[in-house]
Amino acid sequence: MVKQLKQKISLLIAVTAIVVFALQSVAWAATGTVLNKIRSSQTADTVRIVFDVTALPEYTVTTQENPLQLVIDLPGVVNKAAAQYVFNDSTVDKLRLMTGEAGKLSAVIDLKNTYQYKVFTLKNPNRVVVDIIKTDQKLVTNVAPGLTYTSWRKTTANGPIWAHILDLDSQAGFALKPVLSNGAIQGLETLTPMVEHAAALAGVNGSYFGLDGTIIGLLKMDGEIISTPELPRTALGIMPDGKLFIDQVQYEGKVELPDGRTVPINAVNRERGENELILYNGAYAPSTGSNNYGTEYVAVNGNITAIRASNSPIPSDGVVLSAHGAAANLLSCLKVGDIVKIQQTLGTEWDKTEHVLGAGPMLVKDGSVFLSTKVEQFGSDVAGGRAPRTAIGLKADGHILIVVVDGRQDNSIGMSLLELALFMQELGARDAMNLDGGGSSEMVVKGKIVNHPSDGHERRVGDALVIVSSRVAN
Repeated sequence: MVKQLKQKISLLIAVTAIVVFALQSVAWAATGTVLNKIRSSQTADTVRIVFDVTALPEYTVTTQENPLQLVIDLPGVVNKAAAQYVFNDSTVDKLRLMTGEAGKLSAVIDLKNTYQYKVFTLKNPNRVVVDIIKTDQKLVTNVAPGLTYTSWRKTTANGPIWAHILDLDSQAGFALKPVLSNGAIQGLETLTPMVEHAAALAGVNGSYFGLDGTIIGLLKMDGEIISTPELPRTALGIMPDGKLFIDQVQYEGKVELPDGRTVPINAVNRERGENELILYNGAYAPSTGSNNYGTEYVAVNGNITAIRASNSPIPSDGVVLSAHGAAANLLSCLKVGDIVKIQQTLGTEWDKTEHVLGAGPMLVKDGSVFLSTKVEQFGSDVAGGRAPRTAIGLKADGHILIVVVDGRQDNSIGMSLLELALFMQELGARDAMNLDGGGSSEMVVKGKIVNHPSDGHERRVGDALVIVSSRVAN
């Protein structure tokens, strides 16, 4: 009797197994979709999870915030892969395959940090692909004692941002200084060799510039005014002791003639226009490159040593006063041997500076957002929309912030000037200003380009702001 009962139970188990297998086979046949294998790959930016399936299934994606999870529901898919996968990653923790009611298969991805995702399918072979895109990553590198570089990828309501931040302790034995492309106004150069030639630890792009390398804005180097703004704009002042300040500044220059009359200097080291007096010094080029429609006066220590019609050689220890039209008429009384007095000023405090780098607009003043875009008459090429940006900020504790924000890319949409001002304020800047941006925005640290220029390569620029040791600066 017992033996017969055992035989019946064994037969029932066998029949049940056959029925289950048959039902499962029917399900497979009905859906035609089996999950055979899961593969994954990891980069610094993304974790990719690939579900190899026999046919492309329909799926739904949901997200959970507490706990942080991404769930892909795969109804009608039968799992033949492992039930759990663990990742050695800062963002993705593990993947669990769970079968719920009515045989619904769910892939539950547990996350450690905030993220973005993409889910899509591919054919031949059939795959469901999940890309976990890492966001809000902060990687801090000690470049040197007192100097750190931070790569910060963050998510905003408008899209992803990738910022590059140099934080410099002003007491750590370093100095900031501007450098010219190729060591002269004329011509352009990429940032990497400019940083290298300056023996600098790091550098970013600086002022606005023209296609010929002419600096658009104020530039003063080693106590000498190299370029001048057309109207008051924001600049960074660097004192001989390394003290920094940011404010608006205006250039004024004039030439006092032997009879006491004065003639205003319209600009320094740029192409001469109608009725203008332009001062050229050794930082410009070997010669003025001017046309034959003016008169040029070569002066060494205020002494007129030569008078020429055009394209005058610029003495290393002097200047050329290049005049046209009304300005030329005012200087027409000068002759070789005359003494003139050249006076240039940026204002009492600014005249004490060793270096000045102008750009603008101002972003932050005394800890508050302060955009001087309209006052400084910036157009849409600077102020319009989101773009790659470069900025410098000064903190109350003496630290200096130099920031480049990538833009015009899938992984970084760039910032508007207002967003940049808010970001500099978030970083702790008491005062901050905008530098040239767009395709010029670039940061080099220890000879390596750390950001992603929007041109896809280095753009040649007119000047740069570099970090050197105090010994090199002196």
